Amino acid sequence: MSDEITGWFTGRLRADWYDGTPQITVDRDEIVVVGTLPAVAADEGGDQSPQARREAEHGRLARFREDTREQRMRIAREAEHRFGRKVAWGVRIGGLTATFTTLSVPVMTRLRMPEREVLDTLVRAGVARSRSEAHAWCVRLVGKHEGDWIAELKSALEHVEAARAQGPSVG
Repeated sequence: MSDEITGWFTGRLRADWYDGTPQITVDRDEIVVVGTLPAVAADEGGDQSPQARREAEHGRLARFREDTREQRMRIAREAEHRFGRKVAWGVRIGGLTATFTTLSVPVMTRLRMPEREVLDTLVRAGVARSRSEAHAWCVRLVGKHEGDWIAELKSALEHVEAARAQGPSVG
């Protein structure tokens, strides 16, 4: 399904929106489309300090968001109807990445006392405002520090899915 969604967006998006092909990430709840905007040229505004360049990048991001809003909403509605998932958008420019209206999906989990104590400690220490936020913090931390291992797992799962698709039909 991910290839189908990526292909559909590749054909549906305007070619002049992004430099190159946007990154399209899909899970069972959401599709996130993140494209790279053209860099701010040195001749746009004369000699630019790093702070001025950063502000120009923020301005370009804001302009893209406003100028493309109607079209992005129309494409999102089509995709949501077609694929049954919400669509979020984002852009990269320079060192800045921003996403617009991404989902925050509740995830149920059962934790024993030692795991709950970890979350409660994070809350009491002010690292998080709630157990839910502490849980999300822990997941982000694992993703950051174990990113290579997570990527290997994803790759292995893709091979498993391909093998299943080649296997016998059930039903």
